Amino acid sequence: QVQLAESGGGLVQAGDSLRLSCVVSGDTFGRYSVAWFRHFPGQTSDFLAAISWGGSSKYYSDSAKGRFTISRDNAKNTVFLEIASLKPEDTARYSCAAGTAEGANWGGGYDYWGPGIQVTVSS
Repeated sequence: QVQLAESGGGLVQAGDSLRLSCVVSGDTFGRYSVAWFRHFPGQTSDFLAAISWGGSSKYYSDSAKGRFTISRDNAKNTVFLEIASLKPEDTARYSCAAGTAEGANWGGGYDYWGPGIQVTVSS
């Protein structure tokens, strides 16, 4: 069993940068790829980025390339998502997910999910 918990969200100003954290606990952290998704009300989950268990491979959606950076610190069992130049349209609930399918860009590719954290960007 794996548990994930996001932190670092909140209310920010447009143009700011933000770093979200996802702490993974339970099963051996290093065996899982971890991804970030965001969720808009009434819409399907939007894949942003994924990172392999060793951190050597990173995957981004086209919409995330350029402003989003994923990284991980296995010593701290934590995966990060840095977002630069935040825009009001980045307002969403962000969640991390863990699974064994490296680089999967759809929600079904992940077995474990965090509860999500809200990011609100004001203009």
